[in-house]
Amino acid sequence: MQRLYRKRIVLGVGGGIAAYKSAELVRRLRDHGAEVRVVMTQGGREFITPLTLQALSGHPVHLDLLDPAAEAAMGHIELARWADLVLIAPATADLMARLAQGVANDLLTTVVLATNAPVALAPAMNQAMWADPATQANREQLLARGIRLFGPGSGSQACGDIGMGRMLEAEELARAAADCFETGMLTGKHLLITAGPTQENIDPVRYITNHSSGKMGFALAEAAAEAGARVTLVTGPVFLPTPDRVQRIDVVSARDMLAACEAAMPCDILIAAAAVADYRPEVVAPHKLKKDPSTGDGLLLQMVRNPDILATLAGRTDRPFCVGFAAETENLLEYAARKLRDKNLDLIVANDVANPSIGFNSEDNAVSVIDRQQHETRFGQASKGHIARALVAFIAERYKES
Repeated sequence: MQRLYRKRIVLGVGGGIAAYKSAELVRRLRDHGAEVRVVMTQGGREFITPLTLQALSGHPVHLDLLDPAAEAAMGHIELARWADLVLIAPATADLMARLAQGVANDLLTTVVLATNAPVALAPAMNQAMWADPATQANREQLLARGIRLFGPGSGSQACGDIGMGRMLEAEELARAAADCFETGMLTGKHLLITAGPTQENIDPVRYITNHSSGKMGFALAEAAAEAGARVTLVTGPVFLPTPDRVQRIDVVSARDMLAACEAAMPCDILIAAAAVADYRPEVVAPHKLKKDPSTGDGLLLQMVRNPDILATLAGRTDRPFCVGFAAETENLLEYAARKLRDKNLDLIVANDVANPSIGFNSEDNAVSVIDRQQHETRFGQASKGHIARALVAFIAERYKES
C-alpha cells in the first residue's frame, strides 16, 4: 500500500447512509500515507457532520461551490488541480446520474468535470436502484469515459433488502485507490532519472548552485516505479524522501552526476530532469577565501564548462531513449527545440520557470513536450505528481513507438 504514500486524494461524500463509512475511509487513506481533502454534497451532510471529517482529515471540509472564503483559499479549480485521484464514496444513484450527464451544479460535480486526475466511484444504494436500467445505463456511460467503479458489494442493506448495492468497506476502497497508481506500462524496463541541482565548490564552505528542489524528478521516479519500471534516481543535494521501490544515488557536482549515470548504464529510458550547473570554478580554493582589502570590493572567479551529461549519454553506442528538460525564463519553445536538436534527444519537456506558480520549489507544474518532428503536446497546470504520471505515460507510449 506504499503506492498511496504522499498521494493527494479528494474524497467526495454523497448523500447516502453509507456515508458513515467515509470516516473510516479517511483514516485508512491517511494511515497509508495519503493526504485527503473532503468535499461533501448537501445530502452527505445529512448523514455525517463536516466536523467529523475535518478532524479525521486534518483539513477544512469543502462544502459549497459559491463560497467566497473557500474560493479565496482552495476553490474548485485548485482542488481539481491538486488531486491525484478523486474518489467519491458513497456515490449515490443521483450522483452517478448527474456525472453521467455532465451536470456541474454543486462543488463535487464541478471538481469532477474540472480535474485531469483519475476519478473513481464507490456506488452505494438500494439493490433495486442499482439494478434499475437507468442506473445500469449510467454505469456503462461512466465506465466508457474512463471513470472507475469500486463495487458495489452484495449483502444486507440498511433498508432490510439483500442484494447488490452495498458500498465496499474502507480497507477495500483504500486498496482499490492504491491500484489506481499501478499501471504496469513500463514493466521490465530500466529508467535512469536525474533530479535536483548540482553544487560546484568555490572553497570548502561555499559553492555555486541553483534553485531546483528536485520535486519534479522525484515525482517522475515515483510515477515510473508505479508503471512497473526498475528506477535508478541520481539526485543532487535535496531534502526529499526516496520514493518507494526506487534506487537512489546521491551526488554533489555535475561530474559526480555524470559518473553515477555512466555507472548506472545501460538503461532503456533516460529522463534528465536535473538542473545541472553549466559551469564550475576552474580552481577550488583549499581553504576558505578571505576578504582581501587590496582587491577592492570584488572577487573574480575563473569558470570552466562542465561536461554535458545529457549530450554525453545521448551520444553513447548503447544510447537509451532520451528525454531532456528545458527550464527557461524566456523563448521557452524556441530554446527547448534547439536543445532537442543539439543534444540528439527523442523528447524534450519545456518548463517556464519564470512563472512562480509552476517554477522551482512550486507544488504545481505545467509543461510542453516537443518531439523530433517539432510536434508540441501540452500538459496543463496540475500537481507535479499528476504531471509526472501523465509524462511517464506519454514517454512510455513514445518509447514503444520508437
